[in-house]
Amino acid sequence: MKLQESERTEFKSIVVTDIKKEIIAFANCDGGKIYIGIEDDGTVIGVEDSDSVALQVSNMVRDAIKPDLTMFLHYETKEIEQKQVVIIDIQRGTERPYYIAKKGLRPEGVYVRQGYSSVPATDTAIRKMIKETDGDHFEDMRSLDQELTFCETKKEFQKRNITLEQPQMKTLGIINQDGIYTNLALLLSDQCVHTIKTAVFEGKNQNIFKDRKEFTGSLFAQMEAVYDYIDFRNQTHSTFEKLYRIDNRDYPEVAVREALLNCLVHRDYGYSSSILISMYEDRLEFTSIGGLVTGVTLEDVMMGISVCRNKRLANVFYRLELIEAYGTGIQKIMNAYQDQFIKPEIKVSNNVFKIILPNTNAQAELREELQYHTHIQPEDEETQIMQMIDQEKRIQRKQVQERLGISQTTSGRILKQMVKKGLIMQRGRGKNTCYVKK
Repeated sequence: MKLQESERTEFKSIVVTDIKKEIIAFANCDGGKIYIGIEDDGTVIGVEDSDSVALQVSNMVRDAIKPDLTMFLHYETKEIEQKQVVIIDIQRGTERPYYIAKKGLRPEGVYVRQGYSSVPATDTAIRKMIKETDGDHFEDMRSLDQELTFCETKKEFQKRNITLEQPQMKTLGIINQDGIYTNLALLLSDQCVHTIKTAVFEGKNQNIFKDRKEFTGSLFAQMEAVYDYIDFRNQTHSTFEKLYRIDNRDYPEVAVREALLNCLVHRDYGYSSSILISMYEDRLEFTSIGGLVTGVTLEDVMMGISVCRNKRLANVFYRLELIEAYGTGIQKIMNAYQDQFIKPEIKVSNNVFKIILPNTNAQAELREELQYHTHIQPEDEETQIMQMIDQEKRIQRKQVQERLGISQTTSGRILKQMVKKGLIMQRGRGKNTCYVKK
């Protein structure tokens, strides 16, 4: 009876380079056997030196296939039709996907068995194999991209005089025990595929964009660039208390820092969606994919309980003194607003975590508005302004602001109302604007 190829049987007349694909395909699927010394049509031609053939294949497997597959291969020489045939028995490997070292964890390097042929695996199939063998922890899985560089991350380590070479990378989980880059490595690499998208809106809704930008690269590069982007737009407003000037930024720096770090460390990188940072007239929103870790509630978080989704990533940030060992970030954000009228808000769904930071200077104006309507009659303000004009003959908005102890916005609004009522007249423009009796 003539021998035939099947899903788990492959014939090769001699050892060729492509035999690597067949071995990988069997190891990635349900195993199989390769017969060397038999033509595709089942004709037995045999080999001259079976030991040499087995050694040639063994060296090829050791040098050209990753991870190490040698323990899953068994070699046997068998006489078929009075000719020597080498049989390679390949078992299903435990560290799938196996791939050609020079090609990497990409379809052109990973093969699977499809019918009687070995074909490139799809990206989906590769990810599925990685998940099956590496587990569900994203940062521990092998990265699909193995051509990684770490320029920005090494700069961050150098700032703190910390060495980042292969031994340290293995300790941190950037490289696994087989010398393969993990997804943690991908996040810290210059080739990181996860991004942060920022947008600045006019007013309190998303109707009009003022600016938008997407940040790429290593998480450390994104962290620095995004913070600078927000900091540049984090305006400073000045008020006066007697002779002293008091400067207040729209958003406390510590709150911005902690909210940004929270997004980077705790987001679910198993999803491709970007972190979204939106700046409005009255608030700054940080939205990251990935709700709370199972078993943790929002109440737990507010009480200081922290269960980290990305433990290895958090450990890297901890070693660089960017975060503390315990879940103090949310508490720091709340403390930064302890004297404010409106507090930060946290919203959580099954797949989203959002931190909303109120604009402190917009709050000050809102508080004045409420106090104005609740406790102060408009006539009282207008009377004082009319008295000022009687004394000075003409006044400017800044004089009203300082004399009445109100904000720039409130003083301007009152003066406009008085002009509309016909109580006073406006003269000049810009810095020369002043108000006189009508």
